[in-house]
Amino acid sequence: MGHQHGNRKGLSHREVPRGIGLLLAMALMNVLLYLCLDQFFISPRSTEDAGRCPHGHFRMGRMRNCSRWLSCEELRTEVRQLRRIGEGAVKRVFLSEWNEHKVALSRLTRLEMKDDFLHGLQMLKSLQSEHVVTLVGYCEEDGTILTEYHPLGSLSNLEATLNLSKYQNVNTWEHRLQLAVEYVAIINYLHHSPLGMRVMCDSNELPKTLSQYLLTSNFSIVANDLDALPLVDHDSRVLVKCGHRQLHGDFVAPEQLWPYGEGRPFQDDLMPSYDEKIDIWKIPDVSSFLLGHVEGSDMVRFHLFDIHKACKSQIPSERPTAQHVLDTYQKVLHSLRDTTMSQTKEML
Repeated sequence: MGHQHGNRKGLSHREVPRGIGLLLAMALMNVLLYLCLDQFFISPRSTEDAGRCPHGHFRMGRMRNCSRWLSCEELRTEVRQLRRIGEGAVKRVFLSEWNEHKVALSRLTRLEMKDDFLHGLQMLKSLQSEHVVTLVGYCEEDGTILTEYHPLGSLSNLEATLNLSKYQNVNTWEHRLQLAVEYVAIINYLHHSPLGMRVMCDSNELPKTLSQYLLTSNFSIVANDLDALPLVDHDSRVLVKCGHRQLHGDFVAPEQLWPYGEGRPFQDDLMPSYDEKIDIWKIPDVSSFLLGHVEGSDMVRFHLFDIHKACKSQIPSERPTAQHVLDTYQKVLHSLRDTTMSQTKEML
């Protein structure tokens, strides 16, 4: 009996350290998970803008140093055209290669569109920032522009891209809301650009609007097509009209519609001008597309309801500024992140 009792006592002493070790290991795992949560709930946008190249220079991909924009001669001799990947009213776009980098080569298609082409080039040159696709080089003489290539393509491809299994980890309300924040940040940048207040005119339909932006490999958004960015100057009473034809539908702002009814034929010279608030009207529709229908997206829509209602005011002057919308989006993103992070920590 004494021998058996001694065995039980010895077994207990051997098992206690194992139990304590297991508990310590679980506690350590929880601590590590807790500390890593802040790294999980991060913005996809990097801080790359802080180290941007000086004007007239570029850096892309794995380039360590900045290079000056490529000249006409360099574009002609160093860029290898591969295949066509897009075409619009102003230019054709070809996947090309330069110095082992994939690039997008845009070629002017019609001479009568040269003014639009040169306007887009001027915008690209002057608005280089984290919000705009990287300019690699250009040649006005040949009607060519070279920019960084983004294999995920335009924002129109977002759903198809996120439905791929390898991108399921970013198909979340948080990443989608981050994209919406970046979209509004681009609009805000254009409204406060170095070239004055610019309006995104190539946006009369949702598909057309989405095609103006590219989705980068780190799931950020950059503006790509800047061929139609007219200037608004309230001090000088300079307003804009997006095109010379009659617009229809509820995607465009009410002030962009022909105001005289069906009984009076459309005349461009009688169509009133408008200002940057047409961009604000479209924000809720673009954001709804970006948010999609994943778990949590309806929760985000609920928190954005008031600001979106303000964006859809029939009176342009009553709509918020892009800065106000951006501040609200960022506040909602941070608030929902904090709430989700707090709930996750409480479960540990």
